[in-house]
Amino acid sequence: MSTIIYSKSAGNNNGAIGKLETPIKMVIEHESDILTKKGGIRDWLFNVETSARFGETIVGQNEFDIFAATPEGDAAPRDTVAETYRKFIEHIQFMKEFVITAEMMEDAGYGVAADAKRRAENFTRAYYKTMHKICEYALASGTYASGNFSGATLDLTAPDSLPLFYSAHKYGTAAATQSNFYYGDIFSGGTAGFEAALSELSVKLRNMKDENGEALGYTADTLILPGNRPAAEMIAKKVCGSEGALGNGYNDINLQFGNWNIVVLPGWQTSDDRVMIMSSEANKNLSGNMFFNRVPLSVSNWVDHHTGNYLWAGRCRFGVGFGSYKHILLAVDSSTAVQNATAL
Repeated sequence: MSTIIYSKSAGNNNGAIGKLETPIKMVIEHESDILTKKGGIRDWLFNVETSARFGETIVGQNEFDIFAATPEGDAAPRDTVAETYRKFIEHIQFMKEFVITAEMMEDAGYGVAADAKRRAENFTRAYYKTMHKICEYALASGTYASGNFSGATLDLTAPDSLPLFYSAHKYGTAAATQSNFYYGDIFSGGTAGFEAALSELSVKLRNMKDENGEALGYTADTLILPGNRPAAEMIAKKVCGSEGALGNGYNDINLQFGNWNIVVLPGWQTSDDRVMIMSSEANKNLSGNMFFNRVPLSVSNWVDHHTGNYLWAGRCRFGVGFGSYKHILLAVDSSTAVQNATAL
């Protein structure tokens, strides 16, 4: 849960201001509790952790090999775990301020309390909106190595320094590569085509290799769709929400039914049909989509003695990044080659 830190600056000599301080504080804290319980993109698709450092480093290691048969009396074969990659996620500072003017305080009378309440509610909503939006932006921009969000430069690479979605991700100590970015007949074949593509993509994710070259075996369970492709969204919901197989009269079972959670990203606006598929278990175990809370929303207030205005300022720090690429795939509906993507 995110916490609101509230502090009051000295010098608030306006009696009306004094009457507003505690109500606004209570509104901010109460709004925080409500919004935390509602969740959002950050909570649905990212691992949320707290941090006490400048940034966080995710370290990858290979796994122990299988046990080996050993003759009686012999020593056990020794195995070692080696570091295979590091990914550093740096925290970014975000700030916002709002003001209640001296004239408003003087002229609005009791109405200023209602206006201040609305501003405090929107202030807290903007804090949560920022966290959800940056997570949405990071995923939607995952075909690039970096991006700009609200003035901040974001590192959108996986631990191998390649974009989150790429055709030749590296793994292991050898020069081995694997793809988590595909193109092909995804939605253009209707419900039957999407069902077939979804099955193939699920196997691709399940067979994603670990640092030893072994298939990880994770099951995909999350579909992530753009917010401006209603036809593709309809196809996906039909395939994932129908008990029987679509498009035939033979009463076949639908193998996709009940296996998927569908998340639509309103801010992911695309010019073509595409979909991400993710394993929530892999996302957690492999530290895939990461959100680190360094400093929660810290709110302070004071009177500007030059203007007489009453100011509220908020500050927070958090970091967003990807500790793996093996938990998620991106597929674009296209009959022609897509840059940095693999044919399905």
